[in-house]
Amino acid sequence: MSLESITAQIKAQGEKIPPVELWDPDYCGEMDLTIKANGDWFYAGTIFKRPALVKLLSSVLKKEGDEFFLVTPVEKIKITVDDAPFVLTQWSWQDDNQTMMLVSNNVGDKFTLDANHPIIINEAGELYVTVRRNLLAKVHRNIYYQWIDLAKEVTTKKGTELIFTSADCHFSLGVI
Repeated sequence: MSLESITAQIKAQGEKIPPVELWDPDYCGEMDLTIKANGDWFYAGTIFKRPALVKLLSSVLKKEGDEFFLVTPVEKIKITVDDAPFVLTQWSWQDDNQTMMLVSNNVGDKFTLDANHPIIINEAGELYVTVRRNLLAKVHRNIYYQWIDLAKEVTTKKGTELIFTSADCHFSLGVI
């Protein structure tokens, strides 16, 4: 299976994100494709230079357990993801009242930080946001520092946490 054949199958699906969660094709092996922790994609050791290709392939990315796959209705190929497949790169308030935060990642996915797209803190204290399905975006350090500036110190059962609100959901940046 070649990168070109996967790309051709994805393009046939159109512009919207395909319903990969509904697909359970046969496993076809592994591909030398790696998504680095900083969000860069590499094929056979060479970085992808076309953002449109990364966006296209990311639309058929699927996570099963701890493994990642590119899937089409008829093929499933394992790839390597060093950390999270996406990086959260931008945010802004959607409204003047600063109640709805719009965030976006390195492949152009845009969504509201809310109950469907929560912040997750791992054991090491690193922040992630659920993008779609069970795929995460690591919160870029610059975003994290900007969020610290807008968060408020709140005493909770865990201790004093830095918390901010978006879409009526309270998000913790961790215990201080």
